[in-house]
Amino acid sequence: MKQKLYTLGLIVALITFAGAIFKVNHLPGAGILLTVGLLSLVLIFLPAALINHYKSSESEKNMILYIVTWITTFVLFISMLFKIMHWPHAGLLLLIALPFPYVVFLPVFLAVTSKNKSFNIYNTVFVLLLLALNSVFAGLLALSPALTRINDSYNISRDYNRSSAVITASLTDTEITPVNSKIDEVIAIIDSTQAAILKFRHTEPVEWIRNAGELSHPDEMINPEMTVSEDESSPGIMLAMNLRELINIIDQTPGYEDLAANIAAITDFNVPSGQEDIWVKETFSGKTISWALIYLDGLRANLLMIRAVRPAGLKDMT
Repeated sequence: MKQKLYTLGLIVALITFAGAIFKVNHLPGAGILLTVGLLSLVLIFLPAALINHYKSSESEKNMILYIVTWITTFVLFISMLFKIMHWPHAGLLLLIALPFPYVVFLPVFLAVTSKNKSFNIYNTVFVLLLLALNSVFAGLLALSPALTRINDSYNISRDYNRSSAVITASLTDTEITPVNSKIDEVIAIIDSTQAAILKFRHTEPVEWIRNAGELSHPDEMINPEMTVSEDESSPGIMLAMNLRELINIIDQTPGYEDLAANIAAITDFNVPSGQEDIWVKETFSGKTISWALIYLDGLRANLLMIRAVRPAGLKDMT
């Protein structure tokens, strides 16, 4: 039995280590290896090792310690996995995992071992050192290097919002054209998409526009159901479909020839008709909440600039 456990432990360790190496070097398959490795560790190897140790021990009075040990390792490793993979609610899980060993495991460990007169005090010291090391590691994990890049990007979003405010205030053209009308529709969808994302963070859109960057856990991943769903009622699909319609209207409107040649690059929307869901997944899937908000700020600013410029000769034709 021990030989099988050693072999299983070695395999799990190799998979997890390979996933970590892949993750550091941004190689494909890193997420799969880390997920398989850590889940195998907490769901297969650790339970098997604890059960084997419990059965081989002379005393059966310490079952609660084994159970709490597994629960603690499960909470710690799953929260770390969520943080490493940037999955939703990773920040909340890590917030629970940090005090969990001290609030749950340590009291049970001390209560059980204090009744055992033959228990070595050095084992207690070793456990305390492991808990301290875990706190340091979890704290460093929470300080994601991506936060620095995100914070720098906030300045770009603030510039986008200032530009949008100035352009909106300067718009005096009351003439309704198909292009202008469609741009207004797309901007309204952008606003509703941002509102849906911010609702997930319990933040009002006006707060974001006033001061982009006031987000807790800005490196948290966007809720997939919010934008990558293939349901036509989802904000992401609605945005893609209306961008497609806007591009078609610009292509068919005289006076917008130069814009028609560049609109795909300006909106970062360049997918064949009928494949809008692909654009939504590429644009939002696997992205952080802050990145999605910043992208939408930039898209709004670009559309407002188009809205403010009258193509040459259009007035004579209308």
